[in-house]
Amino acid sequence: MTRIRIGVIVAAMALTLVATSSPAAAAQSSDQRRFNAMWWSILHPGVGEWYLKGWGGFINCPQKKFWLGFIPIYGWPGYLQVKSAIDARNGRTNDSLTF
Repeated sequence: MTRIRIGVIVAAMALTLVATSSPAAAAQSSDQRRFNAMWWSILHPGVGEWYLKGWGGFINCPQKKFWLGFIPIYGWPGYLQVKSAIDARNGRTNDSLTF
C-alpha cells in the first residue's frame, strides 16, 4: 500500500516538473519565478533553488539541502524547509545551511 502511495507521489512530482520546465515558464518575471521557487522549496528543501537554476542535471540541485531534507523535523517539515523557502524567495541558490 505504501509503495503505491510513494509511486503516485513520485509520478505527480515528475509531471509537475515537466509542466514547469516549458519555455513559457522561462518567460515568467523574476518575482514570479522566485515565488514559485519558494513553493518548490516548501515541497522539499533544495528543490526551489534547483528550479531557479533552470532544473538541468541533478548536479544543479543544492546537494546538502536536498539530502538533509529527508531527515524528519530538521529537513521536512522543519528548519531546512523554512531556510530553503526563504533562500528561494530571495533568489539565493546557495547550499548554506545557516542563516
